[in-house]
Amino acid sequence: MKKSEILAPAGSFDAFIAAVRSGADAVYLGAQSLNARRGAANFTDDQLKEASLIAKEHGIRIYLTVNTLVRDNETDLLTNVVSTACDIGADALIIQDIGVASLVRKMSDIPIHASTQMSVHTVSGAKKLQQLGFSRIVVPRELSQKELYDICNSVDVEIEMFVHGALCMCVSGQCLMSALFGSRSGNRGLCAQPCRLPFSVKGGTGHDLSLKDLSLLPYLSELQTTGVASFKIEGRMKRPEYVAAAVTACKSALSGDSDSDIFDKLRRVFSRSGFTDGYYTENRGRNMFGTRLYEDVTAAAPVLSELRRLYESEKPLYRVDFSFACKEGESVSLTASDGTNTVTVTADPASKAQKKAIDEETVKNQLSKCGGTLYYCGNINCTIDDGLFLPASTLNELRRSAIEKLTEHKRQFKRNRFVPVSQNHTPHKAEKAEIYVRFADENQIPDELDVSKVILPIRSDDNTFKKYNAAAELPRMMFGRENAVAKRLEELKNSGVTEAVFGTLDGLAVIQKVGLSPIAGFGSNVFNTSALSELQKMNVKEALLSCELTLKESARLGGEIRRGVFAYGRIPLMITRNCPVKNGTDCKSCRQNGSLTDRKGMEFPVDCRSGCAEILNSVPTYLGDKKEDIKNIDFLLLYFTKETKQECEHIISLFKKGLPFDGDFTRGLALRGVE
Repeated sequence: MKKSEILAPAGSFDAFIAAVRSGADAVYLGAQSLNARRGAANFTDDQLKEASLIAKEHGIRIYLTVNTLVRDNETDLLTNVVSTACDIGADALIIQDIGVASLVRKMSDIPIHASTQMSVHTVSGAKKLQQLGFSRIVVPRELSQKELYDICNSVDVEIEMFVHGALCMCVSGQCLMSALFGSRSGNRGLCAQPCRLPFSVKGGTGHDLSLKDLSLLPYLSELQTTGVASFKIEGRMKRPEYVAAAVTACKSALSGDSDSDIFDKLRRVFSRSGFTDGYYTENRGRNMFGTRLYEDVTAAAPVLSELRRLYESEKPLYRVDFSFACKEGESVSLTASDGTNTVTVTADPASKAQKKAIDEETVKNQLSKCGGTLYYCGNINCTIDDGLFLPASTLNELRRSAIEKLTEHKRQFKRNRFVPVSQNHTPHKAEKAEIYVRFADENQIPDELDVSKVILPIRSDDNTFKKYNAAAELPRMMFGRENAVAKRLEELKNSGVTEAVFGTLDGLAVIQKVGLSPIAGFGSNVFNTSALSELQKMNVKEALLSCELTLKESARLGGEIRRGVFAYGRIPLMITRNCPVKNGTDCKSCRQNGSLTDRKGMEFPVDCRSGCAEILNSVPTYLGDKKEDIKNIDFLLLYFTKETKQECEHIISLFKKGLPFDGDFTRGLALRGVE
């Protein structure tokens, strides 16, 4: 059975040292740009180079995060990050954006890992990532034990999973709350964590979007037997003491250590009312929710100094054997071997002893002093002529020099191939944009409907699909249901449906398996020209652009694939597997009509008809009176969720006429964009 690696976070150089010295097998970290924790200290190019050398010395791997959506005008930034990764011998890049993945494959042969921000959560999606050249997949935190095992047993790529740390309410890569509220995008590494503020349902916790931290440490041994390659610790925004505690706790859990002291210290250094394993064990519900209490904060101070001792000095990792030779009239020599590399250093010949001559005991005493290095002393063989003198300082210098040379060997590495790629494209040209309408429920459809395309959820009636020649919308999240979704698509195909809309690569894989024409819909995070081109290579015919692009940014995108913008609707801010409304009531009482209220009294509807809970924005986005600002776009999507049939009819009419909206609304991010 292959040993699973312990993968530690490093948001700063101090945290990196804590991870390395605590015994992590690998570390993930970010450069100064294009990483999902831009609020962390992160690493300059010089720090990345030094961290890489330290990692090589310790025999651990470094994964560089490029796990954000990237604009077309940031290609130079991307090129620099990839160039640096190749130059320092990084072991992999962690990537969210399929456009970025495409560019990286052109630039280098460096391995690429699929970030959990890609939201891939099914066997079909994992196989799609394997086809796209990813060597590892970071699976979502929301997977149950069975769902995780199914993926592990179905693909030939490595599986990495989070086993400890913060747990977002939303499936990673699908959250727009921070972006919509303040332009600080979670998909761009600047999440402001508004979900940790009070959002409440009647009878709930008062913080019904705030989950406890995840901890699967009790399950590490069983997870290792399933073939999980990497146990990942969340925490690039956390202090070095936390990193050291988490790595040490993971090692203890894997060793079967029953000592609970380190686990208690880990809880004290950071938790939110304790930990949860609810997704993995399928015990979802109110007990998964928690906040950072005053008691949680004050519990950390007493253990910090103890945790610092875990990494305050180097721990010996490698045995070194010495052969010492001191012969009259010859240079003194010391040969050192760590089992892989052998080096020899020399000093001037020893002089005649005036008093005490050098002896074997003295030599062994000085050479064995390897403290403060990565080495511990093994065998020492001595060849010493009688009557010679050698000062202790010379012995110490020989030992230091030999160890330095061994360390230099460990610092050697092969750089990855790198070829810069230029991005030259002309903006896509489109005629007058057509109107596409998505209904959450077939009862919303007006009696008179004149639009270019209708999109309906796959649960809708077959006859309704036939009547409107509608495209079928897959659930964005299909946890454990991909076979049922595929079966339903087969039925729709047999009844005449030809197109289907997906939100993640999981859906694309299912659609292609069934043989329908795929459309990239909401949740697919299409942010740049490369992503559009990559989708076109996968035979995707049309794509909804990311809501986080401005209209001007959308207009500048190149490529041939037809594209659209989100022009009306309550933007889904989150999609979560743990329904917040259930904190205060049950499904029978809710009747799919729940909502959340924030601290300002704003109400956010919750739509659970797709199998997961989608938290919708409090007001709709509306661009019907801004159509003159929408350039180079093939279709405008009207995205109906909670509207009545009459409201849908009225909004379509307003939109066609280009009239202002006659209620509360927002422009979303179409004009202001994200940071």
